[in-house]
Amino acid sequence: MDVGVVINPVAGIGWSRSADKRKQLAHEVIDVCRVDGEVRLTHGRGSAAVIAAEMISSGATTVVAWGGDGTINEVARAVASAGVALGVVPGGTGNGFARGLGLELRSRAALQTALTGAERRIDTGEIDQRFFVNVAGVGFDAHLASVFNRLPRRSATAYIRASLGELLSYRALSYTVRVGTQAFTMKALFVTVANGPEYGTGAVIAPMACVDDGALDLICVPPRHVASLYWQARHLFTGSIEQIPDVRFATAPTMEIVAERPLLFHVDGEVYEGSDTLQIKVKPSSLRVRVPSPGKAGTWCSSSRDHGVLGS
Repeated sequence: MDVGVVINPVAGIGWSRSADKRKQLAHEVIDVCRVDGEVRLTHGRGSAAVIAAEMISSGATTVVAWGGDGTINEVARAVASAGVALGVVPGGTGNGFARGLGLELRSRAALQTALTGAERRIDTGEIDQRFFVNVAGVGFDAHLASVFNRLPRRSATAYIRASLGELLSYRALSYTVRVGTQAFTMKALFVTVANGPEYGTGAVIAPMACVDDGALDLICVPPRHVASLYWQARHLFTGSIEQIPDVRFATAPTMEIVAERPLLFHVDGEVYEGSDTLQIKVKPSSLRVRVPSPGKAGTWCSSSRDHGVLGS
């Protein structure tokens, strides 16, 4: 077997009608590309990583993750440790990682790239020893991810409704962020650590982030009145988050987040419980990913960036 395709049958909108169609399309593209491949469906949290590891043991040199950022995270974790290539077919609600890489959102074209595209090496990150490929963080986005993951159906509309309700009762914490010899303390609605630029659905949380620059971007957003937050959220969709007052930024290969109580955090939308101190680090060039031809892929950096803490 040359290629394995791992499909999350419950990812995205309208999933109950699309699982069989996704599997059929995967077989069609495998045949067109003339590769020896296997297609399998996941069956719950953690199963994508297990399936990917089994495919690698059977000889797969590329494993394709077809699903949302959580599915991609699981498969990427397995392929990164084995040194084989990752292919991505966006199938989630937001598809932030795929958008940040400039991948095709149409399934057939994305499959063709995932099977035969050029390989690029990108960075990955760790927070509290948990692997992530796109974004991680603490605060309201981790809390909301926990709420969203329990919803019976996921959609952009459901996410907006959940965020409105949870914002009314959520209480922001104070965090101390340490980057090298620099540090700052502030009350924040959320603290995001970004390898790629996008949350998903066009929301750009870290417009300067690059997946291959050997660093991670940290963004601290202070609490606001709900009406103000939703007005200022427009900056996420124009790539101008730096225009939101009092936002703090940092860029570095290693960071630390400290709070007065144990922290809930997420990695690519999957939620975990941590201690009151979270260690964060980048793992440079640790993942091989199949992407479109040069000039069509997304956020790549040609040189290193300045590291450190920046003001608002």
